[in-house]
Amino acid sequence: MEPLPITPTPAHITESPEPITGSEAVFPLAAMPESRFSKSEIRSSLRASTLDGIFAAVFSNIAGGVLLSNFLVELHASPVEIGLSASIPMMANLLQPLGAWLGDRTTSRHNYCLAIYTPSRLIWLLLPICIGLFTAGKIADHTLVLFTLAIVFCTHFLGALGGASWLSWLAALVPRRLRGRYFSIRNSAANLTCLISVPLGGFLVSKFATGSILGYGVILVFGIVAGILSLGFQWFMNDVNPQEQQKAVTASDEIATDAIPLITVLKDANFVRFLIYFSVWMFAVNLSAPFFNLYLLDNLGLDVSWVTIYSSLTSAANLLMLVFWGRIADRVGNRFLLLSVGVLVAATPIFWLGTGTDLLSLWLWLPLLHILAGGTWAAIDLCNNNIQLEIAPLQNQSTYFALAAAIAGVSGALGTTAGGFLAELANYGGLPGLFLISTIVRFVALAPLIWVQERGGRSVRQVLRSYFAKDQVDLQLSEKS
Repeated sequence: MEPLPITPTPAHITESPEPITGSEAVFPLAAMPESRFSKSEIRSSLRASTLDGIFAAVFSNIAGGVLLSNFLVELHASPVEIGLSASIPMMANLLQPLGAWLGDRTTSRHNYCLAIYTPSRLIWLLLPICIGLFTAGKIADHTLVLFTLAIVFCTHFLGALGGASWLSWLAALVPRRLRGRYFSIRNSAANLTCLISVPLGGFLVSKFATGSILGYGVILVFGIVAGILSLGFQWFMNDVNPQEQQKAVTASDEIATDAIPLITVLKDANFVRFLIYFSVWMFAVNLSAPFFNLYLLDNLGLDVSWVTIYSSLTSAANLLMLVFWGRIADRVGNRFLLLSVGVLVAATPIFWLGTGTDLLSLWLWLPLLHILAGGTWAAIDLCNNNIQLEIAPLQNQSTYFALAAAIAGVSGALGTTAGGFLAELANYGGLPGLFLISTIVRFVALAPLIWVQERGGRSVRQVLRSYFAKDQVDLQLSEKS
């Protein structure tokens, strides 16, 4: 399965509420002032934040991803309904500016985040109760599907109100010189947690004595407990008063106090070209990305334990390749990687058409596809984040990122919804036909990126010319020696 891309975060930050690659951040930490806490306070806060991220990863991977998809498949949910479960979190991005406005008018980042994320996680306790009623024959399977979608809707739209406030809290706690190192450690810890929790959860669900549906309900309870424990670690993080934080921002030389109007942002032709690429890319990717699990679970009829192992391969490849792609991006620029690696990502859905349930597919092609997806998406996520930092003026980054978040969320949600409808049309080939359409639109989406200008970036022609020139020099030196 490809990672489900959503609005990325600057500096590849994973926020506590949804610790996955590329969370729905609106405000860049790079533009915030230096932390004013002591070294001991920073050390204890960052340690607590890392533990928060680990336990939050357990919750999010049980209450979403392949385990939730398998639960919906077991309830005979339609592709449209499964697509809705993936599009709802993206649509929730539209509430992040409202959440930022509300959070900035409080006097405690901790209390605000606690008030947002505690109910957004506790609401999942209703689902095990409904699963019990379903097992007892009190409600129908489709009713349980609708109730699950309602919970997904409530938890993500409520959680979106806290995203900007959470990131602003971290911005005040993490000194700028430590951000790259710290967030790479925090993201690595969350990814390693995924490698353990997802296959283990899939195994327990598939082997549960009374059925996978009831098994998911039991596992979900443990996930909710982990989610609440993650919030407990936030008590060990130094609190921040948003009113004082705003004064520090105003006093900073790097940040302008006046917000740039939306119409002025849209006059930035280079940024508009990036938005065209980004919106069409998000639409194209989400046409198919949420349905790879459905293809494995429904079309191929694989056990959920197989699918969770494949998902772990994706996470492992993403984790291992992230540092490699970061070094390459520093040398050749982000746009070059988005174009070159983007070609592989665009062609990936086509590769799925040759898979089946034979031993070669199970043990070779499907693992390779997931490793390819994880490795390539590490570059795409990282470079989509970083190129926005390069093309957006520093003093107005919050407005630029807010606009990118809203457009990406809407276009991604539309892609997922359209994919759900297309997957049900047998005349267009069902899921295999959807994979083909997604590939075509992905290649179309890369075209506007050719005209995006990046500070310090190099074109494909320049990179190739430099590469062949280096080979010529090496050849001449070897002949002389």
